[in-house]
Amino acid sequence: MMKLFSCLMLLLCLAVQTSWASYLLVPMDETQKNHLKAYGVTYWVLQKDVEAEWLVNYRGGSFMFKYAQPFENELVIRGISYEVISDAQAVAIKNEISSPSMNADVVKLEVPPKIAVYSPKTKQPWDDAVTMVLTYAEIPYTVVFDDEVLGEDLPKYDWLHLHHEDFTGQYGKFYRSYAHEKWYREQQKEAEDMATKHGYKKVSQMKLAVVKKIRDFCAGGGFLFAMCSATDTYDIALAADGVDICEVMYDHDPADHAANSKLNYNNCFAFKDFRLKLDPMEYEYSEIDNQAQERRGLFENNDYFKLFQFSAKWDPIPTMLTQNHVTQVKGFMGQTTAFKNKFIKSDVVIMAETKQADEARYIHGTFGKGTWTFYGGHDPEDYQHHVGEEPTDLNLHPNSAGYRLILNNILFPAAKKKKQKT
Repeated sequence: MMKLFSCLMLLLCLAVQTSWASYLLVPMDETQKNHLKAYGVTYWVLQKDVEAEWLVNYRGGSFMFKYAQPFENELVIRGISYEVISDAQAVAIKNEISSPSMNADVVKLEVPPKIAVYSPKTKQPWDDAVTMVLTYAEIPYTVVFDDEVLGEDLPKYDWLHLHHEDFTGQYGKFYRSYAHEKWYREQQKEAEDMATKHGYKKVSQMKLAVVKKIRDFCAGGGFLFAMCSATDTYDIALAADGVDICEVMYDHDPADHAANSKLNYNNCFAFKDFRLKLDPMEYEYSEIDNQAQERRGLFENNDYFKLFQFSAKWDPIPTMLTQNHVTQVKGFMGQTTAFKNKFIKSDVVIMAETKQADEARYIHGTFGKGTWTFYGGHDPEDYQHHVGEEPTDLNLHPNSAGYRLILNNILFPAAKKKKQKT
């Protein structure tokens, strides 16, 4: 009799526990042990055909999904902080968020986006912050390059990241420093062979064709994300359509020295009124980038940028993209570090800036049915990355605010489409 009673009590306890343990809350405030892997486990839950909810502006942009033992196990395995909460607690949180007085909202995440990274196949994953953080967060992605883009593969994907590419055909303007390096010569030959393969006389012409395919991807509803030199060179290539801006060492004939008077800024996503740096020995593409430390008055010890606050209920897209556990983010440099405000188009949403330097660090806009986001800098946890340096170990930076901004963009396409109010 006692044994039967004990079994009944155990079953009752399990039933009570199951009914109470209805949701898993993944906080994204300062209590979270591993912010970066939290995005990965949320993506993993979506892969299991289970909806998740993004509680934007609630405890740093927390995630919540139905309780299941395998989900809890995965949170434990990945070292992610979480809370098991009841139905009643979940309802109370959502009621709190729904209050008109609270700048927060609940966004449903439904389908994991198919992710592509535009990058040379010979590049190592640690050459790019996005591939590093995707790998660390355990989010799958596919590498595509010129063959796939020109071969009409982009419509297979929802989200596209542009590796630190030079879309102007000037090989990063590394000629002065690295022209005699083996890797530079191999890179140039590889690009020229690719251009010939696709019927183009110049690499710059092929890269322009790639840029236009990416523009079509965005216009059709794709989500575009770019960092570092892939931001300004993308727009420069569009503005210089039909104009030769490459000197002889880049494309074997002289540049058009009247190029600056022939740029068409209407073609650009983000920038306007800039002039190109036509000196092939100058390690800069145009006036857009605000990099010189002396001019900016910013160095590693004082370089921070501020995230803007948006209305979660009225401006859901920039609100999602700026989710973080801090509002001041440590700055970092790149070939393109920041964008001078005076060259940014008026309809562009500035999501982060360094006011004292009059520069934007993180900007967003729409094109056709899709969106684009540009993020200045190379590696959020390597202040001034140099060619050949050791890769960043993200195990040392699981709470990186700078890397969180990248991952916001990864999950953003999974959000249930919500009409943005104007």
